[in-house]
Amino acid sequence: MAIRRRIVAGNWKMNLDHAGAVALAQAVATGAHSCGDCNLILCPPSIYLEPVAQTLELTNNAGHSGVALGGQNLHDQPKGAFTGEISPTMLVDVGCTFCIVGHSERRTLFGETDSVVNTKAKAVLAAGLTPIICVGETLEERDQGRTAAVVTEQISGSLAGLSAADLAKSIIAYEPVWAIGTGKVATPEQAQEVHALIRKQLAEHADEATANQVVIQYGGSVKPENAGVLAAQPDIDGALVGGASLKAEDFLAIAEQFAHAS
Repeated sequence: MAIRRRIVAGNWKMNLDHAGAVALAQAVATGAHSCGDCNLILCPPSIYLEPVAQTLELTNNAGHSGVALGGQNLHDQPKGAFTGEISPTMLVDVGCTFCIVGHSERRTLFGETDSVVNTKAKAVLAAGLTPIICVGETLEERDQGRTAAVVTEQISGSLAGLSAADLAKSIIAYEPVWAIGTGKVATPEQAQEVHALIRKQLAEHADEATANQVVIQYGGSVKPENAGVLAAQPDIDGALVGGASLKAEDFLAIAEQFAHAS
């Protein structure tokens, strides 16, 4: 098995207030030393990016392990008359190095297509950020036996036009929609099967060497109780964590299990 980075990202979604965001960022950064070589990313609501960035900088300067900052979404243009949007350059300006694109909630609630996700991924890369590109099937699609077809189509559309070099700078997150916030989780075998499929698609899109470098995260009700069995799978390199990322102890416990997975 190729040796890849372990990366666990916390997607805070539309949660917390200013004080809560700062406190959570400080707690995660202070405890990050327990996570070994597992890289941590925090993705707060955009209105809290700057205070979280300042908190991480202060905590990191105090000698604690570094924690990266990421956006939850963005517009593909660097500036313009797009009321309520946030640009790639704005994310860079406040200290982000990552950005989630194509999260299932953006796809299902806001109608983002593979083409939109692809355009945003290219904008993220052009700004020097790392995209976390999300794919995953609904419960209906899984029940119809269409998981492989849906994920393959999403990978193809979302990565269209990306070079092998672009792909090597990207993260893929497989998040079965039916497991997000429901308490359900794909079995380790189900998750591994789709992660292996994704890696095969990446090899076909670029080449096998590049595919073996790409971090593929699992997202969908990841908790400390199930992180270990997921981390033990050969093609699951990390997690995109929702609800459990709102508690520092749970988020760090998940990262620790990925850090110590063989």
